[in-house]
Amino acid sequence: MMKLIHKAAGRLRFYKQFRWFRRENSLKRPELAVNWKDAWPRLDDQTAQLPFDAHYVYHTAWAARVVAAVRPSKHIDISSYTYFSTVLSAFIPVEFYDYRPADICLPNLVCGQADLCHLPFPSLSIDSLSCMHTIEHIGLGRYGDPLDPVGDHQAMAELQRVLAPGGALIIVVPVGRPRIQFNAHRIYDPRMIENAMCELHLRQWSMLPDDWRSGLVDNPSPEFAISQKYGCGCFWFERRG
Repeated sequence: MMKLIHKAAGRLRFYKQFRWFRRENSLKRPELAVNWKDAWPRLDDQTAQLPFDAHYVYHTAWAARVVAAVRPSKHIDISSYTYFSTVLSAFIPVEFYDYRPADICLPNLVCGQADLCHLPFPSLSIDSLSCMHTIEHIGLGRYGDPLDPVGDHQAMAELQRVLAPGGALIIVVPVGRPRIQFNAHRIYDPRMIENAMCELHLRQWSMLPDDWRSGLVDNPSPEFAISQKYGCGCFWFERRG
């Protein structure tokens, strides 16, 4: 009941504000029409602080810093948040691949289709590679991919296969109490990721915990990681040459 009352009060406030603003705007800014048919109520945006998706803000910021440290001549990303590749392409050439290809046209950015379980790259060929908040979905059918309980293992094997000697691989997955929330995602003990990438050296890992207000925690203990409900694990691997 209180939610309905709050929503009704918000709509009434919007209507009053609309009427006042249309009247004032007609006197001061008549070149910009204000009509009821164009109204687009945004009733939930008056918040005390700016809301944001902590996982996606923090893990992309973390990954950008890794790429800046590596300074590759080109970076290849597999199915991560598209904003990461589009922004990164302002500084270095980027190739972005997804199971469902993205129709994005920008200088320095090439987009294509790829199946993470069967990557179209030669072994040991990629110097700088990322796959973020993607592996946990593979094989669960969420995005039209085939159902496969070991799809994530195949995906990690492929990422490991194509990484060149001296290359850097960025992986981001949910971490916490290990389980599958079908068909959304898997949540991993971080040791599962390290064990799956046994050919590579884990240079650094960071985690955004459930209580993310203090930001990323560098090299947390496995015990702390698996005490989380849905943390964000950020892994920087390298293949030693």
